[in-house]
Amino acid sequence: MTQHARILLVEDEEIIAIIIRDLLAAEGFQVTVCANGCIAWETLQHDRMGYDLVLLDRGLPGMNGMELLRLIKGDRVLAAIPVILQTARSDKRSIQEGLSQGAYYYLTKPIQPEILIAVINAALQQRRELQEMSETANRAGRPLALVQSAVFRFRDLDEAKVLSHCLAQSCPEPERVVQGLQELMVNAVEHGNLGVSYAEKGELMLAGVWLEEIQRRLTLPKFSRRFVTVHFQRLPDKLVFTIQDQGDGFDWQDFLDFSPERVFDLHGRGIAMARLMSFDRLEYQGNGNTVTAVVNGVSFLYGFDH
Repeated sequence: MTQHARILLVEDEEIIAIIIRDLLAAEGFQVTVCANGCIAWETLQHDRMGYDLVLLDRGLPGMNGMELLRLIKGDRVLAAIPVILQTARSDKRSIQEGLSQGAYYYLTKPIQPEILIAVINAALQQRRELQEMSETANRAGRPLALVQSAVFRFRDLDEAKVLSHCLAQSCPEPERVVQGLQELMVNAVEHGNLGVSYAEKGELMLAGVWLEEIQRRLTLPKFSRRFVTVHFQRLPDKLVFTIQDQGDGFDWQDFLDFSPERVFDLHGRGIAMARLMSFDRLEYQGNGNTVTAVVNGVSFLYGFDH
């Protein structure tokens, strides 16, 4: 899955750049190294479709990492490239700034090789899924424009991915909403119906057996009959998605904002990212097994009267 993926590594410390380059090359990645932000931006402009991921040091000379991140995310072609920030700064404000500007992940130095590889693979997988969604957008979007309300049920992660991609096409900016929908639906399966705890997921992801454990739990009698329900409703000025699982709920209040204690874990940022980046409103109800996500501003797109 990783072979032939091209990574742009932007790092001004030569020894660190060599270590990371050799680590990534051993995993099958093709790595281009730039020593500062200006050179990196020129490289991206010269080969706008050539890179699958950017691994970016925040503290660069001249154009710093945040400035380069904003340029990448402000470019219509380059914005789809996932950017992973690496830095020595771990304060909450810096973390929130990077993630709110569109960074996929935030790593602190010294880099842990197994964490870096896991994050890169996850980012590349997400990009592939977004590309697949874009390729099918026109086919899926037109029928959804005729739907006023609907109820869907699903059980596993594959069904969650298919449904999130489909429902995202009902929105003015599908690529913005799909990540949030998928995060909420995956949470409903793994943490809701299957009872995977936060700590368990981290251990499973690091060991590379998360998907295997999800498949195992889906077959257990305790969980085999559980499903997730998604209610879709089109109103004159907004779209409403209500997602409900059959689990015991969770302490959702702790996950609505970025937490300095969790931000460097392999997971745990999805709900905060969905709330910040994907939806105009995100609200959990009761014990946390029901969440409502709202996308505003669809009346003109679908011809409703004001």
